Amino acid sequence: MKRGVVRQSKFRHVFGQAVKNDQCYDDIRVSRVTWDSSFCAVNPKFVAIIIEASGGGAFFVLPLHKTGRIDKSYPTVCGHTGPVLDIDWCPHNDHVIASGSEDCTVMVWQIPENGLVMPMSDPVVVLEGHSKRVGIITWHPTARNVLLSAGCDNQIIIWNVGTGESMITLDDMHQDVIYNVSWNRNGSLICTSCKDKAIRVIDPRRVEIIAEKEKARGGARPMRAIFLSNGNILTTGFSRMSERQLALWNMQNMKEPIAVNEMDSSNGVLLPFYDPDTNVVYLCGKGDSSIRYFEITDEQPYVHFLNTFVTKEPQRGMGYMSKRGLDVNKCEIARFYKLHERKCEPIVMIVPRKSDLFQDDLYPDTAGPEAALEAEEWFEGKNGDPIPISLKNIYVPVKNREFKVVKKNILDSKLTKDMGNSSSAIKSASPTPSIVSVNVIKSLLCAFPKPTILTMSSKNYKHYLDAILVFSFLFVCFFTILIICSPTDVVLFPKMFTLPKM
Repeated sequence: MKRGVVRQSKFRHVFGQAVKNDQCYDDIRVSRVTWDSSFCAVNPKFVAIIIEASGGGAFFVLPLHKTGRIDKSYPTVCGHTGPVLDIDWCPHNDHVIASGSEDCTVMVWQIPENGLVMPMSDPVVVLEGHSKRVGIITWHPTARNVLLSAGCDNQIIIWNVGTGESMITLDDMHQDVIYNVSWNRNGSLICTSCKDKAIRVIDPRRVEIIAEKEKARGGARPMRAIFLSNGNILTTGFSRMSERQLALWNMQNMKEPIAVNEMDSSNGVLLPFYDPDTNVVYLCGKGDSSIRYFEITDEQPYVHFLNTFVTKEPQRGMGYMSKRGLDVNKCEIARFYKLHERKCEPIVMIVPRKSDLFQDDLYPDTAGPEAALEAEEWFEGKNGDPIPISLKNIYVPVKNREFKVVKKNILDSKLTKDMGNSSSAIKSASPTPSIVSVNVIKSLLCAFPKPTILTMSSKNYKHYLDAILVFSFLFVCFFTILIICSPTDVVLFPKMFTLPKM
C-alpha cells in the first residue's frame, strides 16, 4: 500500500478566524436586492456596505475603526433614485468610490477624510449611458480615472471619469446579460462571463474578441470568470447535474479546461477572490456558511485544495481587503468582511509563524496606490504594469524587551557571613574570669587612681601611653600576688634561680 506524499506549501496550514463581537459592525440593514453582487467593498481606510433604503438606493461608508453598533441615524451615501447594485473603491485613491444602480446611472463619490458627518447626495460625477440597470462596476488596475461599467442592456462602457465621457462602448459582443467582468494584471484585456454560457477575452481598445469559449459550462446558473496573474482564466459555475465547479482555462487554447474541480451541489453562486501575490483563490458562496481556498500552481493538478473555513451563519455578501490593509505583524494574508442579515463580521486568514520578524515569503511586493498611467495614455494604447510597493514599511517591529539581571553581590554576602562567624568565635574563645580573680583586680584598681580612659577614636597618643603603663604595672602586681599566695611556688621559686654547681 503506497503512502500519499503531502505537497509542501507554506499555505497548507492557513486557518480562518472570526474577530470578536466588539470588532464587528452591528445593526446594519443589508440590502435584499436579488442580484449576485458582493454588496460590500473594502479598502485600507473604509468599508462600504449596500443597505436597504426607502425611496432610492443608499450605502454606508464606515471608517474601519468605527466598530460596534451603528446608529440608525448614521449618514449614508444616498444619491441614487433606485437600489444600488454594485460598488467599488478606486485603487488609486482611498477616498473615491463608484456605484451602479437600477436607475441606469453610474456615480462617483468623494468621501471626506474622516468619513461622513452628514448624508451625501451630490456625487462628483454622474455617468449616464446605459439604458437598463447597471450591475457591474470595476476600476482599471493601473490607469488613473478609468472606470468600466456593465448593465443589463448587454453593453460595456469604459469611462474617463476625469472628463465624465464614455470613451469605449462594447454593445454587440454579448447577446445576453453579462454576469461579471474582470481586468487582467496590467489592464490591457478584459474577461467576461455571460448568460449565454460563453467566456470571452476582449481587447477593449481594439474592440476585438481575442479568445472565446462557447458553452463553457453545462448548467444554467450564473458563472464567474477572473484573470490570474499568469494570464490563465479561472471560472466558477455549475455542471449539467447542478454541481458547483471550479475550472482553469488557458487563454491560448480554450477548447478544454486545464483542470476541473467539482465541489458540491449547493445552489449558491460562488464569488471568487484572487490574490495575485500568493496565487491563492478564495471561493465564497452566497448563502453558504463557508469559505474555501485553493492554491494555483504550474504543476498538476494545477488547483490544490487548502482548507475550508466554516461558520454558523450564512453569508449574504462578502468584501475583500487589499493587501495594503492587512496586518503583517500577525501574518495575515487575507481579510474578508462577511455580511449577515444585520451585521458585518471581519474574518482574517492567518499563516501560523513563530517568528516575530517580517515574513518576506508571505508578503512579496504588491500593487501600490500609485497609478502607472494616466487615462489619456491608456486610451492611446499604452500599457503599464502595477507599481509595486513593499509591505515591510507597514510592519511594526516588536519593541526590544529590556533584559536586566538582578543579582546580589557575592562578596557582600560572604563578608557579612565571615564577620558573623568571627564575632561568634571571639565570644566563644574569651575565658570567663573566676570570682576570686575579679575581686582581687577590683581591690587593686581601688588602690590606685583611676586613669583616664579614652575612646579609640581619640588621637591623643600621650594618653594611650599612660594607659599602657598603668595596665603593665597592674599585670606585674597581679603576677607577684599569685606567686606570693601559692605555698608550692614559695618553695620552688628559689630553686628555679639556684645556679648549678661547677
